[in-house]
Amino acid sequence: MPAAQTPLTQDALLTTTEMAAADRLAIASGVPGIVLMENAGRAVADAVARRDPPGSRVVVVAGPGNNGGDGFVAARLLAERRFRVTLQMVGSLDRLKGDAAEAARRWTGPVASATPQGLDGAHVIVDALFGAGLNRPVEGLPEAMIAAMNAAAGQGARVVAVDLPSGINGTTGAAMGAAVTADESVTFFRAKPGHWLLPGRLHRGRLTIADIGIPEAVLDTVRPRCILVGPDRVRDSLPVPQLTGHKYSRGHVVVVSGGASTTGAARLAARAALRAGAGLVTLATPPDAVPVNAATSTAVMVREVDGPAALSSFLQDRRFNAVALGPGLGVGGATRDLVHAALAGPRAVVLDADALTSFAGAPEDLFAALRKRGGAATVLTPHDGEFSRLFGHLGEIRQAASKLEKAGVAACVSGAVVLLKGGDTTIADLDGRVAINANAPAHLATAGAGDVLTGIVAGLCAQGMDGFAAATAAAWLHGAAAAAIGPGLISEDISEAMPRVYARLFDTLQSSPAALAGGRG
Repeated sequence: MPAAQTPLTQDALLTTTEMAAADRLAIASGVPGIVLMENAGRAVADAVARRDPPGSRVVVVAGPGNNGGDGFVAARLLAERRFRVTLQMVGSLDRLKGDAAEAARRWTGPVASATPQGLDGAHVIVDALFGAGLNRPVEGLPEAMIAAMNAAAGQGARVVAVDLPSGINGTTGAAMGAAVTADESVTFFRAKPGHWLLPGRLHRGRLTIADIGIPEAVLDTVRPRCILVGPDRVRDSLPVPQLTGHKYSRGHVVVVSGGASTTGAARLAARAALRAGAGLVTLATPPDAVPVNAATSTAVMVREVDGPAALSSFLQDRRFNAVALGPGLGVGGATRDLVHAALAGPRAVVLDADALTSFAGAPEDLFAALRKRGGAATVLTPHDGEFSRLFGHLGEIRQAASKLEKAGVAACVSGAVVLLKGGDTTIADLDGRVAINANAPAHLATAGAGDVLTGIVAGLCAQGMDGFAAATAAAWLHGAAAAAIGPGLISEDISEAMPRVYARLFDTLQSSPAALAGGRG
C-alpha cells in the first residue's frame, strides 16, 4: 500500500508545522480556538493536580505566545482548585494576541514580571514560556528563567512543561541553547518528534498526550510522515507462519562471514536471522573459517564460499532471498567486491559495519549500485560513525537539523532504507516516511548488538517484509529483547530473548481459531 494511503494511527508524530496545520483545520471545522486553549490548559492543570495537593504553591511562567495562553488557563483553573498560584510573565500582556489574549483576560489574578527570584518556594512550576516551535537560541531573560526553573527543580520543585520543555525544538529535539528539564510534559493531540529525539527526550520527563478536541479527521489532510515505532504496529506488520507452509516459504538468509579470526559477528547475525523467523540461514564462509564456523553452528548451515565470484555463483540459487554483509567482514576492496556481488540480484540485502565503511572513500560507487536495484529491499544499518564516514561529505547532511532529517536525506541519496542506530534510532525510507524507535535500554550498548540487529532485519526481509517495515520492526524487537534481559546483557542474549518478545506480542492471539489455523485473525 503506498505510504500516502496508510491508515494513520496513534503512533503518528507531528512536526510543529503539521501540528499548526492540525490546529487550523480543527478551528476551520468549527472548534473555536479558545476551546482548544481551555482544554489544553485544563490538561496541564490536571497534570499538576494528579500529583500535588491543593494548597501547594504553583508558579506559572508564561511567555508571549499561545503557550503562554495555555499557562493563563492552567493558572486560573488551579486557583479555582485552591492551589496558591502566582503568574509570572516574560514579556508584556500587550504582546498577547487572539486566544492567548482572551485567556489572559479570563485570569483575574495579578500578573508579575518574571524574575528568577519569583520561583523561590515553589512546589510546582508550570513552564508555559515557549512552545514546540522555538527555532532560535534562547538568550536574555528567557535564558535566565530557564536556568532558574532548572535550579528550582534541583531544590525539589516539580516542573510541568506545556507541550515541550522551553528551549527544546519540537521537530528536531534540539536544545536551543538553554532548555528546561521537566518532570512531565503535557502535549496535545499527538506527540512530536522532539519528544522522542535526543536530547529532547531527556528533557521532557513523563509524557502525557491530552485530547483537546482536535478531530482525528484532520490527519487525513495533514498526512504526517513520521511514526513512533510501537508494539501494535510491529505485531500487525510481522508475517505469521502458515500451517501449510514450510521452511523455504519462510525465507533463506545468507550471512557472509569474515575470516577465521573474525567469525563471531557473522554468527551473531545468523542466529538472530533464525530467531527472527527465517526458515533457513546459511553462513557463506571463506575456507579458513569453515572449521570454526562449522564447530560453533548447529541450526545455522555453513558453506564454503571463497570470494566475490564464488558468492555470485552461490547466490544463483533463488531460494536465497536475503543476504547480510558487513559484520566482521573486514574493510577494503575485497569487501566492496562482495557487496557488489550481493547487490547484483533481486534478493533483499542488508549492509552493516565493514560493508559500509569499505565504501567510505567511494560512497558514490555504493550509491550507484543501490539505485540500480529497483524494488529489491535494501537496508543500511550504520551507527553514527559509519554514517558519518559514508554520508558526512554531503552538504545536505551537514545542514540537516536533526537525526531524523539526516536519515531521510541519506535514504534519498543512497537509494536504500537507512536505519541510523542509537538511543533514538531513526529509520527512513526513500518515499519520505520516517520512524523513531525509542525502546532500546542503555545496556544495549554492548559489543555485537548491532550485528544481531543486522540479522533480525535480514530475517524479516527473508519472510517478505519490505525494507522499511523490516527495519522498523527489527529495531523494536531488538530493543524489546534487550529490555527483557536487563542489566548484564551481552549480545548473545538478545536472540535468546526473542521467543519471549514474540510470545508477548502475540499473546492475545494464541487462543483464537485463526491463530491455531496459522492465520492472524
